[in-house]
Amino acid sequence: SLEFAKFQDCHAFLDRFYMSRIGIRVLAGQYLALRLSSPKQYIGMICLSTSPYELVQHTALDAAHICSRTYGCAPEVSIEAGRTDLTFAYFPTHVHFILLELLKNAMRATMETHYLDGNIDEDDIPPIQVMIADGTENEDVVIKIADEGGGIPRSEMEKIWSYLFTTADPDIQERFLLTTKDHGLDSPLAGLGYGLPISRAYARYFGGDVDIVSMDGFGTDAFVYLTRLGNHKEPLP
Repeated sequence: SLEFAKFQDCHAFLDRFYMSRIGIRVLAGQYLALRLSSPKQYIGMICLSTSPYELVQHTALDAAHICSRTYGCAPEVSIEAGRTDLTFAYFPTHVHFILLELLKNAMRATMETHYLDGNIDEDDIPPIQVMIADGTENEDVVIKIADEGGGIPRSEMEKIWSYLFTTADPDIQERFLLTTKDHGLDSPLAGLGYGLPISRAYARYFGGDVDIVSMDGFGTDAFVYLTRLGNHKEPLP
């Protein structure tokens, strides 16, 4: 049988489609937000003082809620190093979406590797480590998410950016079709296959990127590169 992961033309089309969709949402959302009374430090949907540290904290709580709903508990998320006071102008909703997908993946891998075998207590689950790059003059704001969830085999690395590729139970996709909410916390911990490629599209829309480096048998490091707004043109498909 043919593997959808090998349909390069389909993936290229979906990349263009979702990039266009993100652009339409940004334009429409920014227009509507500008017509309303914006909160302090906001211009429309853009927060002039977006804090990666605070976003990691808030997103970790959301990811832990989803993970606990599935496994009964969740790994701790520890911010190990970097500038906790760093702020820059960006769309916080985009960063939240990207971080949520990466933290959910890290939590699921950690729980399935260390907790489900029954040989470890909840307090001994390895934490997920987050680092925020230091320096206001850096080209990008970089967030690193590192887990000890067993890693990804090198033969599978190309597939992780494929739409619909997942190692979770395929029944999750069918059950999720009954849900209509967008960006809701009722989403499953894993199983849809769209999380990573769309997260990368959100980052690339403003000139950033998402990269994954894995050590099979140990864990995975995810890097989020966020450019400061105004430095890149819109990537029209």
